[in-house]
Order: sequence, then C-alpha cells, then structure tokens
Amino acid sequence: MPISRALPVAPMVLTLLAVGTASLPSEPHPTPASSYLPRLVVEGRAPAAAFLARHHTPGGGQTFGSTGPGIGPGDRFRAGSITKTFVATVVLQLAREGELGLDDSVEEHLPGLVQGHGNDGSAISLRALLTHTSGLYDYMAALPATDPALTGAAGPSAQPVTPAAAVRAAVARPPVAARGSYAYSNTNYALLGLVVQRVTGHPYAAEIRRRVLVPLRLTGTSLPGVRAVLPLPHSRGYHRSPADGTLREVTDVDPRFAGAAGELVSTLADLDAFYAALLGGRLLLPADLATLLDTRASAGVYGMGIYPQKLSCGLTVWGHNGHITGSYVRSAATRDGRHTFTFRVNTDTAPGAALEADLLEAEFCPPARSEGP
Repeated sequence: MPISRALPVAPMVLTLLAVGTASLPSEPHPTPASSYLPRLVVEGRAPAAAFLARHHTPGGGQTFGSTGPGIGPGDRFRAGSITKTFVATVVLQLAREGELGLDDSVEEHLPGLVQGHGNDGSAISLRALLTHTSGLYDYMAALPATDPALTGAAGPSAQPVTPAAAVRAAVARPPVAARGSYAYSNTNYALLGLVVQRVTGHPYAAEIRRRVLVPLRLTGTSLPGVRAVLPLPHSRGYHRSPADGTLREVTDVDPRFAGAAGELVSTLADLDAFYAALLGGRLLLPADLATLLDTRASAGVYGMGIYPQKLSCGLTVWGHNGHITGSYVRSAATRDGRHTFTFRVNTDTAPGAALEADLLEAEFCPPARSEGP
C-alpha cells in the first residue's frame, strides 16, 4: 500500500557490509541509487538490500546493486501487495471482454457475502474495490495473531484463511470509512480474487498465470497457494522482534493469509519486466490503461492496483509496494514503462517514507537533482 507501517527494531552491527553494483556494457555508469543501499540496510534494520534498474529502450541496459549477503538479481522473494497490480490488470481485461463490469455490484457476483454490520455488497461496486473506496474493514486487522513474533504490516502469518473466511472476518466489523472515501483495505482484493473465480470458473491465480505470467515469460514469478517454501533460487527473509531486536528467519511462510491481496512470489527482474509491459501497453488497451491509472476516485492517492508518486524534478512514477512477513519491496516506473526500478530489503521492517522517496529521486531524477545520502 502507499504508506506502510514500519516496526520498531534494535540497532544492528555493520562491520561486514559491502556495497556492489554490476552494469551491462550498454549502461556506462552505475545508477546513483547504489549510494543509498547502505542507508536501506541501516535505517531499515535489514541484513541485506538490493535493487535492479532497467531502461527498456534500444541500447538500454540494467544495473543491479546489493549490499549485505544473500540477495541475487534472480532470487525469488515474497512481493506482498504488488499482487494487487496483477489482480487489477486481470479484472480490467475481463471487463474489456464483457465478463464483468466495473460498476457491477459485489452482490451481483458474490450474493450474500458482504452484508451486515453496516456493510452492503449491493452498494459497493467492483470499481470501489479496485480503488480502495469501498470503506470495508481490512481483514488483516480483524484476524487474531496466533504468533505475535510474526505479526507485522502484512498481518498474522500464522493464521491462514480462505478468501471467504477473510471477507467474513472483515464484514463482521462496521466499515472504517464512508463509501467513496479512500481507505486502503486488503479485503477489497480478497473480494476481487473471488469475483475473478466466479466469472471465469478458474482461481484468480490461474488467470494471472494465463493472462500475465505466460505471455510475458515471467518464469520467476508464481502464486504459491498452499506452498510455504519458496522456489529456488531464493533469498532468505527475516523478522526483527520489536520487543528485543532479535532477528528470526521467516523465509517459509504459509501464504494463504495473503491470497489475492498479497501472495505473489517474484524476482527483481520479473517485477521490472511486468511494470514495463503494463505501462508500455502490452497488457491493456490504451483506454483500459487510462482507467487503471485514474486516481480521481481516491483524490489522487491510488488508481487501480497501482499508485503514483510525484518526484521533486516534476516526474511522476507509478507502481506499488509490498510489505509482507520477511520482505519489503517497492517497484516504480515511468508512465511509458521505459524506465523501471525495483528494490527490496529482506526484512519486514520497511524503510522510512523519506528514505524511499530519496531513493526514487536518485534513480529517476536528473543527477543535478539527486544528492547522495
């Protein structure tokens, strides 16, 4: 989501850190973003951090940077809420095909599921789910945490649920905002996953594979379902206890609690390739892409599974972040998809918003506007 909650952590020892960047021959100098990697580790309290920047143009190239052990450019990791961009893309494809309408109500597709405690599925459109303007309570906040050591921004990782059960947990609470007001809620995308299955007869994960992963050859990306072990090669993920600063490995996590709101597993390269293809018009027709990027419903904060961030040099980049047990990741791209950038830290303690903004400025703004850390 656009604003992520960071967990308090203890300081860490930095004696073994090293920074490295690797550029293809077509990229004559390392990206300025490489100078921010040590700050990502220190301020994010992470064992390691990495990024991949790509210029998807003739003669363009890519730069990979990492600091700390154990993150390679092709390693799989949990991408959290970046899943939402994939889900929104599929929903807009289905709308173009006439399988559903963005102004259809939730009740039309999932009768009786969103009712009670002030919730009314007949008054909530699919468009409202896509833009987080439904007002629905976030099911992540509704579930009890059975393992407090793993409870973070992504919610209780030791509490797997079915999508319908997640929704029922949310609608047992009153709305958190008036319908039409922006309020980020994972419940919206849990519902969209159910809608995709209802109209296609296939799980949303199967539709993402068929419509996005296979055409784009994103071989490092998957939707694990019940599989807790990451595919190889993968890097490790960690959780740092807010109570005593203890670092605990949480690479193997049951992903069912995240579902259509955040179960995606991917790589730095695949996420760059996905946003390049999406914003470059390879997945949606121009009118549908414009709908995806329309932020008017949320007063400029969020489109449909994607959000903008305006930088000091006047450039607006588009993308999403993912905050899930053991991982924080952020992807951003220019509006035409020709310049993409994804970074990741291997802990669920997110870097501060200011540091993240500085990193994006360093990558996307002219060198004169980008200062070192």
